[in-house]
Amino acid sequence: MDDLLLITEIQNNDKAAFEKLFQRYYSPLVGYITTFTNDSHLSEDIIQQTFIIIWTKRKKLKITKSTKSYLYSVAYNTYVDHYRKKKSRDAFFDELREKTLRNSITEDKEFMEKRLAKLKNIVDALPPKCKEILELNKLNGLKYKEIALKLDISQKTVEAQMRIAFQKIRQGFEEDKQFLFILF
Repeated sequence: MDDLLLITEIQNNDKAAFEKLFQRYYSPLVGYITTFTNDSHLSEDIIQQTFIIIWTKRKKLKITKSTKSYLYSVAYNTYVDHYRKKKSRDAFFDELREKTLRNSITEDKEFMEKRLAKLKNIVDALPPKCKEILELNKLNGLKYKEIALKLDISQKTVEAQMRIAFQKIRQGFEEDKQFLFILF
């Protein structure tokens, strides 16, 4: 049966003619669309959608020359519609992801600033010698032996003062174990 006769039968609700048209063009159309999508499953979905369009608009079909070129055209337009929708949807989700990330960074920054302010208060409340030793070690990068020589005290005293400083900091951040992990 020739393609134009099939279209005429389809316009008259002939499901067998539609099935025959489907069997004749399904595989070649999938192959054609796969050249654009590089995804055979997506191409199959697009071609199924193409045939759904053909069936739902069967009464309005006006094919006078080549059924094959008409089907390829509808398949391509269905692919383009799918691509545009996907691109729009992807852009929406990318924007949402970026917005969420930006908000997260802002919240994290504010939270971190609060943590650092709390740490500064704890350090400021340390006994003067303990605070000095902690700052020499953590801010100036001096080793315990270097601090002992600089302050003319024993290395054991430096170790004891650092232990006191760490203990006070741990007590201050008892509920915030994650910050302690980051800090130490």
